[in-house]
Amino acid sequence: MQKGIRLNDGHVTYLGLLAKKDGTRRGCLSKKSSDNTKWHTKWFALLQNMLFYFENESSSRPSGLYLLEGCMCDRAPSPKPSLSAKECLEKQYYFTVSSTHENQKALELRTEDVKDCDEWVAAISHASYRNLANEHETLMQKYLHLLQIVETEKTVAKQLRQQIEDGEIEIERLKSEIAGLLKDNEKIHASPSAAPTDDDSEIKKIKKVQSFLRGWICRRKWKTIIQDYIRSPHAESMRKRNQVVFSMLDSEAEYVQQLHILVNNFLRPLRMAASSKKPPITHDDVSSIFLNSETIMFLHQIFYQGLKARIASWPTLVLADLFDILLPMLNIYQEFVRNHQYSLQILAHCKQNRDFDKLLKQYEAKPDCEERTLETFLTYPMFQIPRYILTLHELLAHTPHEHIERNSLDYAKSKLEELSRIMHDEVSETENIRKNLAIERMIVEGCEILLDTSQTFVRQGSLIQVPMSEKGKITRGRLGSLSLKKEGERQCFLFSKHLIICTRGSGGKLHLTKNGVVSLIDCTLLEDPEGTDDEYKSGQDMEHLDFKIVVEPKDSQSFTVILVASSRQEKSAWTSDISQCIDNIRCNGLMMNAFEENSKVTVPQMIKSDSSLYCDDVDIRFSKMMNSCKVLQIRYASVERLLERLTDLRFLSIDFLNTFLHSYRVFTTADVVLDKLITIYKKPISAIPARSLELFFASSQNSKLLYGEPPSSPRASRKFSSPPPLAITKNSSPNRRRKLSLNIPIITGGKALDLAALSCSSNGYASMYSSMSPFSKTTLDINKLYVSSPITSKIPDEGEDKKDKVDDTSVCKQDLSVREENDNDQNQSDDGDPEASPTKTQGKNPFDIFSAGFPTDQRNGDKEFVIRRAATNRVLNVLRHWVSKHSPDFENNNELKTKAIVFLDEVMHDPELLTQERKAAANIIRTLTQEDHGDSQISLEDVTQLVGGGKAEPFESHPAMEIAEQLTLLDHLVFKVIPYEEFFGQGWMKNDKNEKTPFIMRTTKHFNDISNLIATEILRCEDVVSRVTVIEKWVAVADICRCLHNYNAVLEITSSLNRSSVFRLKKTWLKVSKQTKALIDKLQKLVSSEGRFKNLREALKNCDPPCVPYLGMYLTDLAFIEEGTPNYTEDNLVNFSKMRMISHIIREIRQFQQTAYKIDLQPKVAQYLLDMSSVLDEESMYEASLRIEPKVPN
Repeated sequence: MQKGIRLNDGHVTYLGLLAKKDGTRRGCLSKKSSDNTKWHTKWFALLQNMLFYFENESSSRPSGLYLLEGCMCDRAPSPKPSLSAKECLEKQYYFTVSSTHENQKALELRTEDVKDCDEWVAAISHASYRNLANEHETLMQKYLHLLQIVETEKTVAKQLRQQIEDGEIEIERLKSEIAGLLKDNEKIHASPSAAPTDDDSEIKKIKKVQSFLRGWICRRKWKTIIQDYIRSPHAESMRKRNQVVFSMLDSEAEYVQQLHILVNNFLRPLRMAASSKKPPITHDDVSSIFLNSETIMFLHQIFYQGLKARIASWPTLVLADLFDILLPMLNIYQEFVRNHQYSLQILAHCKQNRDFDKLLKQYEAKPDCEERTLETFLTYPMFQIPRYILTLHELLAHTPHEHIERNSLDYAKSKLEELSRIMHDEVSETENIRKNLAIERMIVEGCEILLDTSQTFVRQGSLIQVPMSEKGKITRGRLGSLSLKKEGERQCFLFSKHLIICTRGSGGKLHLTKNGVVSLIDCTLLEDPEGTDDEYKSGQDMEHLDFKIVVEPKDSQSFTVILVASSRQEKSAWTSDISQCIDNIRCNGLMMNAFEENSKVTVPQMIKSDSSLYCDDVDIRFSKMMNSCKVLQIRYASVERLLERLTDLRFLSIDFLNTFLHSYRVFTTADVVLDKLITIYKKPISAIPARSLELFFASSQNSKLLYGEPPSSPRASRKFSSPPPLAITKNSSPNRRRKLSLNIPIITGGKALDLAALSCSSNGYASMYSSMSPFSKTTLDINKLYVSSPITSKIPDEGEDKKDKVDDTSVCKQDLSVREENDNDQNQSDDGDPEASPTKTQGKNPFDIFSAGFPTDQRNGDKEFVIRRAATNRVLNVLRHWVSKHSPDFENNNELKTKAIVFLDEVMHDPELLTQERKAAANIIRTLTQEDHGDSQISLEDVTQLVGGGKAEPFESHPAMEIAEQLTLLDHLVFKVIPYEEFFGQGWMKNDKNEKTPFIMRTTKHFNDISNLIATEILRCEDVVSRVTVIEKWVAVADICRCLHNYNAVLEITSSLNRSSVFRLKKTWLKVSKQTKALIDKLQKLVSSEGRFKNLREALKNCDPPCVPYLGMYLTDLAFIEEGTPNYTEDNLVNFSKMRMISHIIREIRQFQQTAYKIDLQPKVAQYLLDMSSVLDEESMYEASLRIEPKVPN
């Protein structure tokens, strides 16, 4: 085993001789031996921070060396001598050299001269380089301060010189004026010269006094001017501008140093490691992790050198041209920012390799890193562009408008902001792709449909799947069984085109179930399925929580998926999102095919022809990013343009709809939105811009509608007195499939198009024009996209027998209306009933087929009929989304609720309304008027009433598992009732926060109460063993909460352990086990705020609801968005990009709010957690802490 450290012997000898020759201090000293018994006289020499000693002065080789860096030197008292040696010891003077490290023996020395002793102590004390570094730093600060003073003095001197020049000019003018006066005086007194008198001497004295007074007044005036300038806003602004420039130089130096550490301590060593025999990482992974960070470092090194050169020429500093050089090169940040998240994912994957992880920890342990991780260094470039923007904002705030570089700095700021917006758009565009890839990697079997970039993630969560019997039926008696809840639990992921159903394995991986990938284009949603089995109706606890998805693939056998939600609220959210995705797919198919078949103009051409969808105008600005409809997203717009986009029938972005309904209160009112929907319903032709209508009606004679002439058809505008064009069958049961069958034969074959149930989704849907679009005629499933009208329908509902079909046919014979032409499907008509078979109609235009049963004056309005059906669909779609997901808008506004009900009642009395449209309107009215929203979970108020009164049982009587479960239940009850309106406007930071955001403040109070309860419970214990037991139990509770995805409780517990009154209990923490301390470190790292809660965000991304996140993380994000961007631009346009960012955060919060925990209330445990009667305040806690472990005096 190695017992020492090897040194370069020759070099040490050389340094010893150099110390002997030129040392700071040399002389003989007595050194105490290692056994502390004897003193040996040696010859010592001090060189810099090294102390050499020789056997004698003539020795050429040192006997030893002491390194003095980090050491302390002090005088030491003389040891108590024996009586015999008293005289000898009195003449000795002692001092010691001790190290700050533990277990390091001090060096004891002595000398015979007190002056010599003091000089040695002083020399050794000043030998440390750290002192020199501190002095150097202090001097540099003084130097910078003096530079600022000198600069100010230069400015003042310049002002003084200018004023002196002005004074000299004034003096010259006065002199010339005096000379003129003297000449005039001589002319007046032109007479023989008289003898000098005593008056002349008096005049000279007066002139001297006048001259003195003029000088004194002038100096006083200039002093006043200078003092006024120093106190003036201009001088203050210049001083602040100087500080901004100097701080910018310091920040740039720090950033260059960070990049230097990233490249030299991580990138280059890892490249070398990748080239070794057994590489712990590949070159591709190194490139994916570090991206172009080396190029960024070279760029900023050049910029920093230029900045330093400009500082040297202060105060004639010009910075704008430096930014002009820098701006074109900053585009390299786009690649880094775009792939930053992917870079961190690759790094996390590589860390699973033990060799790489060990090597990385060695690199991170280097002194230069200062205990910072590689992830921290990779994050620094993400904030550099915003830092430049903030610096320029501050610089411009203190730069006068007439300053020479004001315009250049303005230009640089605008370019940087534009670059920042582009980078933000690119990051947003790749977020959805990364989310899809993350889910795809979790699925063991893989999922190819997630590799489609047009797939948009909508929601995820846990549902129970009911198994089907061989006959395709289930018994509802199983719905309430515990075994079904465990065996049938599925992880469901909804995308814009598909629904994916998985089971979760023991290792957290996902496995696709049989028929686990469901294409939404083939689906029919039944929100309230009915059956005739008595057993099916027996599951009372699961009543109204299940919904059915009937899947009828084109190339395989049909099947049914029955899913059960945990609450009505969750069911409503799932069914609303699923039906919205189906609706958008089919509605896009309706509009695209209708437009193409009837006007020979494709929808993409119609959109491209409308420049208002992609060209900026005075009332709208677009971003560079497209939404799910392949239309540019709105960045800024007026309220009128936002309402126009909401009701544009050519497309609907679900992300836009969610954002609008979340944020419309900021820029308009609910009455305005409802009035706009009513207008679109009554005048649907106004929902499509004129240019698109012109293309649509290009082949017809109805283009006069564009120019204000009366429509040729009485159905071009809604007239409720007109006869109904469609037959409404008697037995349209509201419990059948919720499809909106518009019965418009728009493709050859004459089958009517079926729109999905009116609902909404929290995200967008797929592209209408992509090569993989489900709407292309080669891939469109005609059999699923179109269903027959009620007259000839052969897709019976569940439980519908043959008799019902015959009844339908007989009714339709009496009230003849729409007939279909379908030569291939004539065998589907009722047997033996020739009158009920579809009527054959010839004609190329499918609208001729549709209008066969109408008078001639109504046939010309068929194209308008398509638009009216789409307008009705859009209005009911938006209303259902608004009512089902934003019900407080109507609950808190009776006038709005009444207005909506009156309008929907009017819609239901429209004779042209289709059966399914009437059902949709009736469902919306029922939702508006129902008082029970189906949320069976207990509320916090109910819990408080149940546990109120009586004394709570002590902490020791409750198991950790029960405490964790009840704490999770209470946290979720507090969290789920926060209305999303409180997340706008930073109300929680205002003075009247309790009035503006009462639910957020209640959440904050609950967090603090639980944290105080935990700290009080620890400090209540008098002995160390009890305190250790309580701490370890609470840590176990925190770990169980982590498993329950209650990250709020994890932070409640860890924050209470970090309180000063608990953290200072050193004797207690010494007794806590290593396993508990390791668990505390793990939990604290999980909820740490480092990197904007990076670890917590990753955990939330990978966890399945139910979950209780830490609300403060979202409030921080919202505050950052609110402070950085205003609600309106300078042109008074709504900042819709900001509304979109806030809406995305709210959507994530609401996803966690909607899924409830299946935890039963334990009143005794809940009473303990809610009882705050014995909880100490902060001051009392600290006093209790001092009483337990008093402060140790120094």
